Amino acid sequence: MLAVSIDYLVGKTNLVLDKATLKQLEDINTLPEEARGYILNHIDMMIRDFKNKTAYNHK
Repeated sequence: MLAVSIDYLVGKTNLVLDKATLKQLEDINTLPEEARGYILNHIDMMIRDFKNKTAYNHK
């Protein structure tokens, strides 16, 4: 079995997910919508905070 997505193979994305990350996303996707939204909102906040911290540390 290939460890990359069809989108990656046909050039629609450069993203390659490791098996552990892909498993986490699959698990999140099976949760009820409210729980999934809660988790994804927290991921979004953490990414935003990391990007802001990184941007301010480079100035």
